[in-house]
Amino acid sequence: MAERNRDDRKAVAVFGEVMMRLQTPGYELLTQASSLHYSFSGTGVNVGSALARFGHRSELVTTLPGNPLGDAAEAFARKLGMSTDFVVRSGQYVGMYFLENGFGARPGRVTYSNRQASSFNTAPAGTYDYDAIAERVDIAHFCGITLAMNDLVRSHLIALARAVKAKGRRIVFDCNYRPGHWGEDGHVKARPYYEEMLSLADIVLMNEQDAIRTLGMATEQTGRYEQLTELIPQVASKYGISAIAGTHRTINENNTHTLQGYLYKDGFFFADPVTFAVHDRIGAGDAFASGILHGELSLFEPDRTVRFAVAAAMLAHTISGDTPLSGEQDIIRAMTGAIGDVER
Repeated sequence: MAERNRDDRKAVAVFGEVMMRLQTPGYELLTQASSLHYSFSGTGVNVGSALARFGHRSELVTTLPGNPLGDAAEAFARKLGMSTDFVVRSGQYVGMYFLENGFGARPGRVTYSNRQASSFNTAPAGTYDYDAIAERVDIAHFCGITLAMNDLVRSHLIALARAVKAKGRRIVFDCNYRPGHWGEDGHVKARPYYEEMLSLADIVLMNEQDAIRTLGMATEQTGRYEQLTELIPQVASKYGISAIAGTHRTINENNTHTLQGYLYKDGFFFADPVTFAVHDRIGAGDAFASGILHGELSLFEPDRTVRFAVAAAMLAHTISGDTPLSGEQDIIRAMTGAIGDVER
């Protein structure tokens, strides 16, 4: 893909924790493995690096420890094309997770470690210059996983979102509700924060389950498609959201997955379902989100945007690691359904 002109690039801030991913070889369990492969990830890293690969300017906003672990994580982000001008260095720890790949009837398993003690999750008030960040970017991305961490992180996230909105910039909110992070009565705890973020947001990643469970919306429909088409327009109208996108996933008996994506912009646009083998599922939702954002930032037609996002997510399932690594032309080829021999 030809490099974008500098005046054509959009500046995107991504706010979130950078985590260390420690993965067992192949399909081994932690109880079997004698070695682990490490890399760095997180929703902000995944979305921001994908957008940088598509030609946008990506600003990572996070806190990393002031030690060699922080050096390694920051170098990793820069290698992926992200700016680290707004990365703060303090504290001693990065959050970690251990990944065991599933196989057949055994699901994959993620085990978190040291997360609440990480530099990001303990960054005190005054850590970030919200106005300086807001002044420099066109759009800012926030995730429900970050919102779930603790009150301190929530205060940073909401303050930054308000500052970005006050500058007339756009907000992206990925609902990404994780019950294990919110704990008991999690939907009730999360609802006021989700409602505030939705009231600020211009682009939202969600589906009907977020509307029903987290927002408490009622429906008499029982099918997922019917619930989606009833509730998502209500969410867009109530909160003044210009675009809402999401996916429905089906896990098939032969261990393939089928994914269908949608985009709601004054009406629904659905991508045709795609079925594919899965190599590594972690981070595929971030690939879909980055595809939606690229389409919106590049002024694609809605139908093309959602098809691009689904193809980006499909390709992410074929690559080891959380971080989407497919370029725009790779994704456009995948949109045509062309799967062939080795490219030479």
